[in-house]
Amino acid sequence: MDVITGTLLVFGAGILELWAAIPLGLAINLNPVIIGIASAVGAIVAASMVTAVGDSIREKVIKWRYGENKDLKDSRYYKIWNEYGVVGLGLISPLLFGAPVGAALGIALGSRKRPLLIWMSIGIVIWSACLTAAGYLGLMSFGVIK
Repeated sequence: MDVITGTLLVFGAGILELWAAIPLGLAINLNPVIIGIASAVGAIVAASMVTAVGDSIREKVIKWRYGENKDLKDSRYYKIWNEYGVVGLGLISPLLFGAPVGAALGIALGSRKRPLLIWMSIGIVIWSACLTAAGYLGLMSFGVIK
């Protein structure tokens, strides 16, 4: 498989899930730098798409779930959100449950788009670099990659 096709595959997998993109790139023997960049860009694109359409969906879900007069600030989720905030969500969600779900959760809890996307991007880049390095070095230590 050529490098361009492999990069596009890793990018596409990164849109769906960061955890899938990195092993895919390692399996098709791409350069780890390309794997890290393509998977991170894919995950950032996914988070951007979710934040772009998130507000309109958020309003509909809140009206459906809580009714017209319910204030989301009284919910347990909002209290948890106040504990960790957009920084915690942005840094940990790419690792725990993926960038699209983390972005959707942030929008649902009322985060502003720009700070959410900035912190999600920082978290995505950090975890993409760490997971790619760990996977590559792990395969090197077992002699799978030379």
